[in-house]
Order: sequence, then C-alpha cells, then structure tokens
Amino acid sequence: MRSALAFLRRDFLIETSYRFSFAMQIFGIGFNIATFYFIARLLDNAVAPYLQPYGGDYFAFVLIGLAFTGYFSVGLYGFVSSLRQSQMTGTLEAMLMTPTNAATIILLSSLWEYVMTTLRVVGYLLIGAVGLGVNLGRANYFAALIVLLLAVAIFNALGIMAASIVLVIKRGEPVTHLFGTFFNLIGGVYYPVSVMPDLLQRLADFIPITYALRALRLTLLKGASFETIATDLIALILFAIVLLPLSLLAFRFGVAFAKRDGSLTHY
Repeated sequence: MRSALAFLRRDFLIETSYRFSFAMQIFGIGFNIATFYFIARLLDNAVAPYLQPYGGDYFAFVLIGLAFTGYFSVGLYGFVSSLRQSQMTGTLEAMLMTPTNAATIILLSSLWEYVMTTLRVVGYLLIGAVGLGVNLGRANYFAALIVLLLAVAIFNALGIMAASIVLVIKRGEPVTHLFGTFFNLIGGVYYPVSVMPDLLQRLADFIPITYALRALRLTLLKGASFETIATDLIALILFAIVLLPLSLLAFRFGVAFAKRDGSLTHY
C-alpha cells in the first residue's frame, strides 16, 4: 500500500505541475463526446438494425466504446510509457534495486493512469446520461464491474508483454501501435463487429476487447444478467488465465536479459 501511494503521489505531482496539459485532458472528454454525438445524429436510423442487441442507439453504443477503451489504452501503452520515462530519467535502475520486486514496480507504474481513466469514464457516462439522453437506468453495474476487472487484468498482461519487448529491443512503440490499431479496428469500438466481413469477424473472436466491449454494452445498456453474458465472461477468464502468467514470465525474462546485457537503462 505504501508503494502504491508513493507512485500515486509521484505521478500526481508530475501531472499537476503541467496545469495546462492537465486541464486539456478534462476538456478533451467534451470534444470527443460532441464529435460522436453529431456523427450519431447524422447516421440516425441507418445503423439501427445492426445495433438492436444494444438498444438501437448508435451514440449510446459508441459512448461505451469511447469510455472503456481508455482502460485498454492504459494497459497497452501505459506500462511502456512509464518504463521509457523511467529509463530516460534514470530512475528505473534505482527502483529495481529497492526491496520492491519488479512485478510490483511495473504494475504500480500505471496506477495514476488508471485513476485518471476511471475519472474520464465517469465523466463520459455522466455527460451521456445527464446531458445527452443515454439511458443507463437499467444497467447491471455489478456485472459490468466484474467484466471491467477481468478486462483490465487482460489489458495489463498485454501491456506488461509490451514493456518486456521494450526492455529487450528498446523500441516497442511500433509493436504496441500496430496491435492497438488492429484491436480498435476489429474489436467493435466504433461500430458493431457484425458489420465487418466474415474474415474480420472471425479474427475478432480471438481478441479480448471484443468480448469485453460486448459484455459491457449489454450490461450497461440492456441490464444483461451474468447468464446472458456467460460466453463473454468465460472467454475473458480464459484470456486472463493464459496471459497473466505469460506476461509476468516475459517481464522477468526482459529484466534478466537487460541486466545480463548491461542495457537496463538504455533507450
């Protein structure tokens, strides 16, 4: 707990020292929502048939995608970004020499980003529900929370794997950008998976964000029960069981390789 609070305090001081950038992140929520609100008005009933499982409202559909893919971005990019910053400021080697183990350091390094992402998600949902007519009155919040926790665990695993790549090859950004773009393209962030060609729909079955977003939309927009989203939950649990141990093994290998190679602080 002390380590977590120390990471939070450090990142809070860093972020608030750049007040203009901090404020722009808050205003950015409104800009994103406004953009897709007007796109939804343009599309109107044209996309409703594809959205019947989620209530038929495109704006509500895309709002959930916009809000919760922030967790995916933090998981995939946050660890890499934090690792690079620690390398460039010369603090990575010092942290790894402390009694805190490497797994704890890498997991806590993005804690502040998760706090900010949670605040942004709350902002998205509040603006959508209070100001723009998105109906969340029937939401099954407990089921949505379970889905979210599983999804965050999986996204963390992917991010730790990306950080492991950075430790070994020093430039993991092209890899993470490629995977992030691919997942956003076929994972159903901005449009339902059902509108894509059959080949892409089959590929979407192999990525966790597809199941996470579908389950979140069903629980928040339709109040779906655990029984209704059972297939998605099982898929997420299987992803977590496989990816979490693999990611920690990969990070241990990356740290050991970098120490042996003498390139731990190189970037």
